Amino acid sequence: MAVITGLSGNEIFCLQRQHLTPGDLVIGNSVISLGLIGSIRSGFKTLFGGEVHQVTQVIHEGRQRAYARMVAEAQRHGGVGITGVSNELVIHGTNIEFLAIGSCLHRAEANAEQLEFSSAADGQALYCQIDAGFKPKRFVFGNVAYSIGLGGGLIGTLRSLQRGEIKEFSRIFNETRHLALKRIKAEAREVGANAVIGIKTSILPFAGMQEMVMIGTASEHPALPSGFRQDPITSDLTNEEMWGLINQGYMPVQLVLGVSVYSLGLVGGITSFFKSFVRGEIRELTTLIYEAREEALAHIADDARRYNADQVVGIKTYVYNLGGGIIEFLAIGTAVKKMPGVGTRSDTLLPQAIIRDQDTFINTAETTTVSSLNQPTNSANSVSAFLGFGFFALWLVFVLFRAILH
Repeated sequence: MAVITGLSGNEIFCLQRQHLTPGDLVIGNSVISLGLIGSIRSGFKTLFGGEVHQVTQVIHEGRQRAYARMVAEAQRHGGVGITGVSNELVIHGTNIEFLAIGSCLHRAEANAEQLEFSSAADGQALYCQIDAGFKPKRFVFGNVAYSIGLGGGLIGTLRSLQRGEIKEFSRIFNETRHLALKRIKAEAREVGANAVIGIKTSILPFAGMQEMVMIGTASEHPALPSGFRQDPITSDLTNEEMWGLINQGYMPVQLVLGVSVYSLGLVGGITSFFKSFVRGEIRELTTLIYEAREEALAHIADDARRYNADQVVGIKTYVYNLGGGIIEFLAIGTAVKKMPGVGTRSDTLLPQAIIRDQDTFINTAETTTVSSLNQPTNSANSVSAFLGFGFFALWLVFVLFRAILH
């Protein structure tokens, strides 16, 4: 019977070099409902800001059930592992479906008695992980659903009248991002791993709140000291980047991030508004964004010092306009450290490991409600769609009202 796999030609080539052969696509799903009572309780919780524990738990359980069903299917296929595990969120009215999808792997044409590993890495990335000395164990994730909250919003609004950092907002954003990291580490400890690598971070709009989710692969590396079993290393470097650093004797030690939320202030906002009519630099905005950037990078430097890192690499920076003259600056990267006994099995990477596959199916019609949990999501699209529907509903009521009167 023909194998039906989600792996590309380059992935298959790389995996065969690690004595792994492609198996069938495996899928698990779970449909959940927040429920009326849960939604009301969550609504009250959003008034206070911070994590909304009930929503976090519901999402976590739904994702875990979908993952468990995918694993069961892979075991029925006699797979030794699953690669390219992803999570997708599908909205069905008031219900939510979680999908766990991956490709089953076999070894030496023989069925395995039990599944040995699952990985968020695709076939090419998995090759890089194994060649860098990591033994994959399990697909892991950490999530947190959170709200700025009415309380934090009121305080933040008052604070936003003054120029500078809005510490209430900075605190909420920093705490939630570190909670997701803490939880992905906890899952790695449960399976006896000392590392979580290839982490991808997404921020999603969810029922009037936001969810931050980190996914990665819990792995084992023999060169890491025993202390890392209690505090696993974390890295958001691509697996190709990580391979290059390990080839030079550097090991990732910690995913580091910093957030700062700043306000231009009432006076600064008015000043920059009038200056925007004149060509030239708006110094108020220039200095504000510079200060926010410096504060976020200072948080990263503090995290790196706690882990005695030699460098922080792969820093990515994002600026978000939160409205009302308020901006968020997010910086994220990976702290690395020189370690003895660290190196790659091969001197160079296979060309097939770094070739990016090209899409051969293009759909420009936005007719789907599927949203990948592994990719950043622009919440503005959801807001625009909601506003558009609201305007349409108002127009429809107006037309019906006029028809009744006539």
